[in-house]
Amino acid sequence: MYKLIRPLFFQFDPEKIHHFVTTSLKSFNRFPGVAKLSRTVFTLENPSLEREVFGLKFKNPIGLAAGFDKNGELMGEMANLGFGFVEVGTVTPLPQPGNPKPRMFRLKEDGALINRMGFNNLGVDVVAERIRRYRQSAPRTSNLKPQTPHLVIGGNIGKNKNTPNEDAVSDYVKCFDRLFDVVDYFVVNVSSPNTPGLRELQEKEPLKKLLQTLQQRNRKNDVSRPILLKIAPDLTNEQLDDITEIVKESGIAGVIATNTTIGREGLISPQKIKNETGGLSGKPLTKRSTEVIRYLSEKSGKAFPIIGVGGIHSAADALEKLEAGASLVQLYTGFIYEGPGLIKRINQRLL
Repeated sequence: MYKLIRPLFFQFDPEKIHHFVTTSLKSFNRFPGVAKLSRTVFTLENPSLEREVFGLKFKNPIGLAAGFDKNGELMGEMANLGFGFVEVGTVTPLPQPGNPKPRMFRLKEDGALINRMGFNNLGVDVVAERIRRYRQSAPRTSNLKPQTPHLVIGGNIGKNKNTPNEDAVSDYVKCFDRLFDVVDYFVVNVSSPNTPGLRELQEKEPLKKLLQTLQQRNRKNDVSRPILLKIAPDLTNEQLDDITEIVKESGIAGVIATNTTIGREGLISPQKIKNETGGLSGKPLTKRSTEVIRYLSEKSGKAFPIIGVGGIHSAADALEKLEAGASLVQLYTGFIYEGPGLIKRINQRLL
């Protein structure tokens, strides 16, 4: 069904059609019976799909990656489509509009996207309140199996564009404190290529300082939250070795591998499109993200969990990342290209 309407969607600007589809999805789910129908068609629940990772129980290992639901508007709708967890954000302390439009581009011949959104979001206060309201209204158990875990929600946090790197820790702390009571886990995003200078925070010393500060904050609470680090696929093996060392030293819960890439190797899309600046996601990232997962898993001796993301367009792609060492996986570009049926197909394959 989705493959029939996708060509129509792809006639329009990617950001505009994203807004149209998500708004329509929210509207449809308000009609009586639509949410239940969506769950019946798209979700697959089975105890064999459940996972326990960094102390959290997931009803299945397929999550929605950050960037799709930046402002915490679609958590219930995504749960109805079968996702086992949803990552909201990237969220910054203050609202910001992001980079000038157009800022998202389809590379249809490559099954890919380029985006330079620039952390556009409504600010952490708005997002925290939306998650709080969802928590209050959403049932914590499945209609089908009373013991099925509730939807796990992650908070992906970043810094505002105008915050200098030397003050970046303060921005991450503000987001951490504001979201602490409403999310299940945190993701520290220092790997987006679309905020000037952000990737410099992946260097060893500033990254250690940032993660250690958040962990100190975390340990002050009676209940701590798992903190994960999202890394770029463009890191060298030496840099990945540093990441492994920092994760172990700081005691954070794990890594998300990987964010989008600034590389453009092997693309067949028209020159004009593939030369757009921004992060590349989708099929061209499949191999590299899996390589990073395997390298981190093997070099660390599976010392920490990894969430695999990047170029998952089929059940086989998801299984490859899980076999490479990922405990969970996330979808974004593959979800856009393949539609919501992809989630159920992956879960069916896992069973």
